[in-house]
Amino acid sequence: MPLFSKISLERLSSCHEKIIAVCNRVILTYDHSVICGFRNERDQNAAYASGASQKKFPFGNHNKLPSMAVDICPYPAPENTPRGRFEFYYFAGYVMATANEMGIKLRWGGDWDSDKDLNEKQFDDLYHFELVA
Repeated sequence: MPLFSKISLERLSSCHEKIIAVCNRVILTYDHSVICGFRNERDQNAAYASGASQKKFPFGNHNKLPSMAVDICPYPAPENTPRGRFEFYYFAGYVMATANEMGIKLRWGGDWDSDKDLNEKQFDDLYHFELVA
């Protein structure tokens, strides 16, 4: 059975309890790493400057405590190839289905408007999952 690494657990601990619950359920059958939970001002503005985020601090969902967003990826991380994208799509479907079964509403950064059209030209953030109010 997969287990979170110490660093993944530390990152996950900064997230909202519903995100923690989804990730803890997913890890039982699908190995994944937690890349980011809460982001402080320096980290958020660096993510913005690099193009990894579209929001400056404090306007991102990663900028609240507990974090209303988490960046996660399958383990080992897929390569940046078309096949790697499909691995992210498969993983995201698993995460979203798990959250749905738990009655938790998430939005995924590969389908911001949740219409299941993955060919949109919006900001592409395949690692990102956030709580929807």
